[in-house]
Amino acid sequence: MIEKNAKIYVAGHRGLVGSAIWNNLKEKGYTNLVGRGHKELDLLDPVAVKRFFDEEQPEYVVLAAAHVGGIMANSLYRADFIYQNLQIQQNVIGESFRHGVKKLLFLGSTCIYPREAPQPMTEEVLLTSPLEYTNEPYAIAKIAGLKMCESFNLQYGTNYIAVMPTNLYGPNDNFHLENSHVLPAMIRKVHLAKCLNEGDWEGVRKDMNLRPVEGVSGAGSDEEILAVLAKYGITPEEVKLWGSGKPMREFLWSEEMADASVYVLLNVDFKDTYAPSAKDIRNCHINVGTGKEISIKEVAELVVKAVDFKGRLTWDASKPDGTLRKLTDVSKLHNLGWHHRIEIDEGVGKLYEWYLKGICINHQTN
Repeated sequence: MIEKNAKIYVAGHRGLVGSAIWNNLKEKGYTNLVGRGHKELDLLDPVAVKRFFDEEQPEYVVLAAAHVGGIMANSLYRADFIYQNLQIQQNVIGESFRHGVKKLLFLGSTCIYPREAPQPMTEEVLLTSPLEYTNEPYAIAKIAGLKMCESFNLQYGTNYIAVMPTNLYGPNDNFHLENSHVLPAMIRKVHLAKCLNEGDWEGVRKDMNLRPVEGVSGAGSDEEILAVLAKYGITPEEVKLWGSGKPMREFLWSEEMADASVYVLLNVDFKDTYAPSAKDIRNCHINVGTGKEISIKEVAELVVKAVDFKGRLTWDASKPDGTLRKLTDVSKLHNLGWHHRIEIDEGVGKLYEWYLKGICINHQTN
């Protein structure tokens, strides 16, 4: 168990998962938490990261910082995804080792698994066949991170644990249309279409003042706003989404991912992540998910219901679907003692409530 006054550095403490881990630790009585925003500490800068570790001397590290995005961003900015993630991991894990950090928790992603992996995906299918092309650079970076943790443990006896979450959604999600993940993107698109459908231009402008789209804010003309939203499939009559809607996905509420992460940080050691009889110690990472899947089309219909949009939902099958199934086997996590509680239909409603609250709060403070 970690002492309540131990100094814990949460890298990425303002992101979707990092912020939830920070809050979960505080709720459990851990008050000596350290975090730095990007402007305060550039994790791509090895000199700055070394200086931070020299000054702060954290005892425990949670590496939740990463360069992330959806299928469009992964396809367009391939170099950024592999370079930036490798650099962040190299710097933070390297300095953690040099400064004698007692335990490190590394967060990856289930996109590390092969495109055609048998479903549900166990930890053992890692590196058994080719990756999904669209997110290959990001996946390779995350595989390197978990292998770095594993290799330090085997060579130097460190206690670095890697967890691989499924698709996450929740408070502090990324709703920017150019680079958001599937579920927050759907919620925002359907919300904006609802506002247009009901002639609620004040609602549209509040939303776009908070998160401009391609430089167009709520101050833009009606024509500018309609034109830029139409590029993303948002009109008063319909929302057009990428792909066929057929791919199956697993979704985990981010605060539950945080709870699982903190559970692993507090209760699981490297020796618990592989069989004692194993000849070759590998695949010591832990899948974190629900073990349940739902089609993208069904998720979109849950969003339409939660938002109460009266228009049409259509699909652009000329756009890529990505991997058709991506379901995790969470037996290892269950055996270690953690289970999820929030199901997707409840979660979609909770995320939309959070999104609306954010627009209102921001509007009131302007």
